[in-house]
Parts: sequence; C-alpha cells; structure tokens
Amino acid sequence: MHRWTHGYMAPEVLSKGTAYDSSADWFSFGCMLYKLLKGHSPFRQHKTRDKHEIDRMTLTMNVELPDTFTQELRSLLEGLLHRDVDKRLGCKGRGADEVKEHPFFGGLDWQQVYLQKYQPPLIPPRGEVNAADAFDIGSFDEEDTKGIKLTEADQELYKNFPLVISERWQTEVAETVFESVNQEADKVEHKRRTKHKFKFDTDEKESDCIIHGYIKKLGGPFTSAWQTRYAKLYPNRVELHSESSSGKPELIFMDQLDDVSADFVQIKGENCIVLKTKDNRIVLTNPDEIGLKEWSISLRSAHKMSLELLSNMAKKAGRIYGTEGNNKPSLMARNGNGN
Repeated sequence: MHRWTHGYMAPEVLSKGTAYDSSADWFSFGCMLYKLLKGHSPFRQHKTRDKHEIDRMTLTMNVELPDTFTQELRSLLEGLLHRDVDKRLGCKGRGADEVKEHPFFGGLDWQQVYLQKYQPPLIPPRGEVNAADAFDIGSFDEEDTKGIKLTEADQELYKNFPLVISERWQTEVAETVFESVNQEADKVEHKRRTKHKFKFDTDEKESDCIIHGYIKKLGGPFTSAWQTRYAKLYPNRVELHSESSSGKPELIFMDQLDDVSADFVQIKGENCIVLKTKDNRIVLTNPDEIGLKEWSISLRSAHKMSLELLSNMAKKAGRIYGTEGNNKPSLMARNGNGN
C-alpha cells in the first residue's frame, strides 16, 4: 500500500514515464522506518498536507537525519532513501540479503525473527489508549460511526490488539492512506454506476418512475443469499433488473401486495423492508440507511396510492354496472405497459 501513498512513494514512482520495480519498496521501507522512529514520514517534516508539495520534496529534498540517530542507523536510512536506484540499499542485485547484512542489524538472528521468537523491547500496557482523557472515549460523534458494524470476529481480533499508535501517526494515515483508498474506491464505484446507468437508464425524468437505484433482494435456491438488483419503482409496480442478465426484469405489482412493513425488520443481520403477498414475502435491503429509508417511504406510499386507486375504480364500476365491486380491476392491465 505504501508504494502508492504520498510521503512514501519512491522518486521513480512519482516520475511519469519512468519504469520501476521492487526497488521502490526499499525506499518505502526506509520511509516507514523513519516514521517508526520519528512519528512522521521524512517528507512531512514541515507538516504540510499538500500532496503535490510532499511529492516535490520527495523528488528534490535531501532527508535531514537527527543527530540523535546512531551512525549505523544513519547509514541504513541514507542507503534506503537514496534517490538513485543504482545506489539504493537492496537494489544492487542482492535484494533483502544486502539489507539484512547491514551493520544496523548486526547480531540479529534472522531465523529467530522469522519465527517471532524475539521479545519486543516495548509492550504497551493493555487498555492504554491515545486520548487526553479516558472519558473522551465512548462519546464518538454519531455521524463518524454511522453504518460501521463490528462482527464478533472483529471484536475477538481487537481484544488482543497490542499496538498503540501516536495521534500524529493516526492523523497522517487518515490524511494519506484513507484518502488514497477512498479515491480509488470512488473511481471504481463511479465506473460501475456509469456502466449500469447506460444499461438501465430509460430517461427516468420523462417517465413516471418514483425512485430507482441499486438494492438487494433475499433470494437464491434456499432464499438465503443477497442478490444485487437495479430496482425501479413505478406507481403500480417494482422492476428488479439483474446485473448479470439482459433479460426481462422481475416484476412486483402493487395490487399483488397485501402489506409493506412500516418498520424495518431484522433479517440475517440487516435492516429490511418486507413486502407481503398472499403466499410469499419479498425481502429487500440496502447498505445505505438513508437510501433504505427512502425506499421504504416510497414503497409504502406507492402501495397506499394503488389501494386507493383500486378502491375508487371498484366503486366507479359498482355505480356503472350496479355491482358491489368485489372484483378488483388489476393495475397490470393499465395502459398495456403498466405506466
């Protein structure tokens, strides 16, 4: 990950049109080692947050090593952080062996390191946290934690988590790694949405579509798997389009529904909307809580309007034909295409 994180990327990675290989990882290792010792990357000494400025310093600035560093440590960092790949430690054809044989690591038994037999020189006390006051913990802003779910496996992992990271380090990670990851995720999501918008878009603005977007339906052979669908809600029906098929969508007509759950129902650990028919139920969910609420309101509203429309049509038919209107006219026949 650090190979592509600002403040850790080697000069050859930043230089456009320049080929690079695993030699860039040794430069990133040098940056990480410096950070472990100083609490920040070597190219953020002036606390700048501008990624372009950090890249410029990486390409041009000579790293200033504190006088408190030993000669062996200074030699190791200078070798790892050399901008010239041919002069960089670990890049002369011998790779990791050259790094492990450096005087800084003198006396280490690398087999013992591999087997994790060495006792760490510092083990932070259990329960220690990075906060000015222990009471600061537990009062997280709801907006910052909304949608985050920790499983039992997560809790088991964190229970024995031994690492305590400085506040400055946490800030830097939030400003660099998370931002980079989110940008890449946003690009992938935008590409996916663009692809499916082209596939499913039918100029919704000019139709009577109430709401449309991705939603998950509980299905599969045993009705136990979440299936992603591109859903469109119209006054008289819901269309569920499969992502992997260009065939006809699954249709759920409002006059087939007996009820739409007013509140979310917990199913398989998810908040769900339940659509009840005479012989079955249809379970829908969405990881976006706001989006799920919007779907819930829209579905209930469409269902209510369809019932009112059917009731009015039945009364009108009763007045015209002198019947009680017990047989409800189906919305499926409305305008032929249901719109």
